Amino acid sequence: MKLNQLAPKHGAFKKGKRIGRGIGSGLGKTSGKGGKGQTARTGVALNGFEGGQMPLHMRMPKRGFNNIFKKRYQEVNVGDIQAAIDSGKLDAQVTVDAAALIGAGVIRRAKDGVRILGNGQLKSKLTIAAAAASKPALAAIEKAGGTLTLPPPPKEPARKIGHIWERNAEKKKVKAAAAAASAAAKPKKDKDAAPAAEGGEKAEKKAKAPKAPAGGAAPSKS
Repeated sequence: MKLNQLAPKHGAFKKGKRIGRGIGSGLGKTSGKGGKGQTARTGVALNGFEGGQMPLHMRMPKRGFNNIFKKRYQEVNVGDIQAAIDSGKLDAQVTVDAAALIGAGVIRRAKDGVRILGNGQLKSKLTIAAAAASKPALAAIEKAGGTLTLPPPPKEPARKIGHIWERNAEKKKVKAAAAAASAAAKPKKDKDAAPAAEGGEKAEKKAKAPKAPAGGAAPSKS
């Protein structure tokens, strides 16, 4: 060992920090001590803030949307079902549904339901209960002699009348129905008899009125 080879133990001394020497060192400006105003408080979000002007993430064009009502199915091919049957993990005599597929390890979770696809070859006669299925999958199941059970289509909810024009339309329908019912209840009048009766009354009045003399003088009242 030589004197020029002597050195302190590793970790005994730390190298001094060069602070306040520009932002490139990571310890410029505030020298690693942070700010004293807004940035020293909790709950402040400055990411993307550009001094009040419209930030970049709001200036960029947007495209698409997230449909919260969309059904997300767990897709399973008929070939995967046949492979599970061949390996003994799935019993062909039991109804193949989401619980059976999870128990056999074909899928991990059912999500909004299981959708059967037609990729692969199906040889076993199965009774499958699923939420949806493609046309090739249905053809493969029927070709193997099996059956596929799907849930009934959902009923359309009754539309609520909330707009003014819809309420007015309903009121008009009710009024029209009431008018038609009242018109049907009233007895029908004989249109031909009414003019004839009016003509007879006029004839009687003419007959009772006194006639003027031939000379044109008005009749004297005695």
